[in-house]
Amino acid sequence: MTTPTGQATGPDGPARTDPTVSGVPIVLDEVTKIYPGQDTPAVDHVSLDLPAGHTTVFVGPSGCGKTTTMRMINRLIEPTSGTITIDGEDNRRLDADTLRRSIGYAIQASGLFPHMTVAQNVATVPRLLKWNRKRIRERVDEMLELVGLPPGDYRDRYPAQLSGGQQQRVGVARALAADPPVLLMDEPFGAVDPITRASLQDELLRLQAELHKTIVFVTHDFSEAVRLGDRIAVLGPGSSVLQFDTPEAILTSPADETVSGFIGDDAALKTLTLRRVGDVDLGTTTTARASESPADFASRLRGTSDEWAVVLDEAGRPLRWVRGDRVAQMPDLGSGGQLVSGTVTVDSTLQEALDGLLSTASATTVVVDHEGAYRGTLGIDDLVDELRRIHHRHTDDPTSPAGNDPVDRS
Repeated sequence: MTTPTGQATGPDGPARTDPTVSGVPIVLDEVTKIYPGQDTPAVDHVSLDLPAGHTTVFVGPSGCGKTTTMRMINRLIEPTSGTITIDGEDNRRLDADTLRRSIGYAIQASGLFPHMTVAQNVATVPRLLKWNRKRIRERVDEMLELVGLPPGDYRDRYPAQLSGGQQQRVGVARALAADPPVLLMDEPFGAVDPITRASLQDELLRLQAELHKTIVFVTHDFSEAVRLGDRIAVLGPGSSVLQFDTPEAILTSPADETVSGFIGDDAALKTLTLRRVGDVDLGTTTTARASESPADFASRLRGTSDEWAVVLDEAGRPLRWVRGDRVAQMPDLGSGGQLVSGTVTVDSTLQEALDGLLSTASATTVVVDHEGAYRGTLGIDDLVDELRRIHHRHTDDPTSPAGNDPVDRS
């Protein structure tokens, strides 16, 4: 295996160079695992091409072989037959220990060594690779900063002194410490509460947008697969590949009834996690600065059909919702009306927007940019229209490109 260079190679030779991608492609070709004393394969002739720099999620019921399939990539489990290549190189030709040190590995409940400090845990692989002390210390601090744990506060703590979510962050930092091109994650967030789990998922998405590793993520939770995966492999018994495609394609065009049953009855709502607010045509409403006179604003509103308007501060940030028919009676625009709350950014998912707008009286939420400035509005009707567009696109054209290429989550 080579160190990450951004030069991806596939089964047919070198692929296009992308300097932003630090991951490498992985190809599973007819991979089978039969445990001693067993007649039925745990993994039965699985073939998959995992693209460089993207997150592929293995999802399926317990016992289907998804973890076994993943562990054969770093040879924690040796395949009975078949070939696994990483960046074009057969993983069986490499020394097993060398292979594992070049692949990050994060598991459920973090797997931290309890007798080691946070810094010592993160430094595990760099130390095995015989990095010098200065380089190790700098890398440990860099990794802790990357996962949101200030080194000065956390470097010398022990795992028992951390929350479950903090332990998982340290586990991810340890897996990334030697800058591996491949990161294997075996249900890493399965042992934490739902709120912490959502936070860790957000953190992984942020990290991947920056690092562009090749991530193989195992979960039994289809919602988690949709949220994190650029591509999803829905696996059945023996890791049989029931469908391997983008989250949107699987949600809108499941391969069969088994896949449909695994998705559940809320497939349409799950597609909202795949779209960002900035991808949708936003609504508009009349706006005014808080310093404008109510009389002037009321005059402008008379030429519109807006029942509600938005008052902005001098930096263009939304302050208040005001009723158009009551503006003229207001002493000033900086008071009265209703405070704008529950705004969403252009980077929020449509699912997050739905959660926000359902808490408003008008079923409409204000959209802001990265600096908090007003960009538009989003209402429940806009979300329904977007769901219709997604449905019709796949109904009218089941071979839509959306089902062929990984989702761009950057």
